[in-house]
Amino acid sequence: MSRSVNTLTRADLAETINRKMGFSRAESLDLVEAILAHMCDAMSDGQNVKISGFGSFILRDKKERIGRNPKTGVEVPITPRRVMTFRASQLLKERIAKG
Repeated sequence: MSRSVNTLTRADLAETINRKMGFSRAESLDLVEAILAHMCDAMSDGQNVKISGFGSFILRDKKERIGRNPKTGVEVPITPRRVMTFRASQLLKERIAKG
């Protein structure tokens, strides 16, 4: 059962691993933390992360550009940065569409 309304948490993932795989609660949480840490390390190194049947976390480098403050209309430079996007797999899109 989810601890937060409509939010899947690390603890929820660990609880599922505990129930389905039989690992202890501590081992289950360690496994979730290890997976998330590995994903974060890969993205920090500039790698995209693809989880087959789920989706891809894709990194893009954005160049410096000129933006505009919508309230004042003043132009300001937007610094170059790396952004991450998530692209859902077709399988995930189909599951979500079914509700």
